Amino acid sequence: MAATGCARLLSLGSVHGLRLGSRALPVLTRIGPVRHHRLGPSDDEMYQRTTVSVMQKEADGGSIIYSYSPRGFNIDGNKVFGPCAIIPPAVLQWNVGCHTDITVESLSLFYLIEPRIEILVLGTGGRTERLDPNVLAFLKKKGIAVEVQDTPNACATFNFLSSERRITAAALIPPPEQTE
Repeated sequence: MAATGCARLLSLGSVHGLRLGSRALPVLTRIGPVRHHRLGPSDDEMYQRTTVSVMQKEADGGSIIYSYSPRGFNIDGNKVFGPCAIIPPAVLQWNVGCHTDITVESLSLFYLIEPRIEILVLGTGGRTERLDPNVLAFLKKKGIAVEVQDTPNACATFNFLSSERRITAAALIPPPEQTE
């Protein structure tokens, strides 16, 4: 029956088995999928707009951390408040509060970017903190060496590695205010 249908279409003046003319087949009338609704904030509880600001202007120079304080960092002359992620040439806010918030998900940015980073320097605040061994093992499996230090030493390590032109990134939590 299929063969007779094709023969009938060909005999009625068609091209490639499809009839051309006023009685077009339904397949030919639709050009592509039609979207009648655009998602917005009211469609999903988790809908959030994300913005990224590139703070480094020079593509060939590495980032330098000039200073740190309990409020944030001075990176290449830009003031960054709170925890931050440095992936030259970008400086981003990092959504962690303390070292216990450092998870595979919070570090996903560092293993998803191209070119792959060699070393991730983690500054855990006022002192070196112990991280979840599963997180460190996961990053090692992804081919990223991890250096966990207190934030002051992590800043110095990052600056040193950047000056050597190593492909490095940093995830830094500001140190707490010192009380005497």
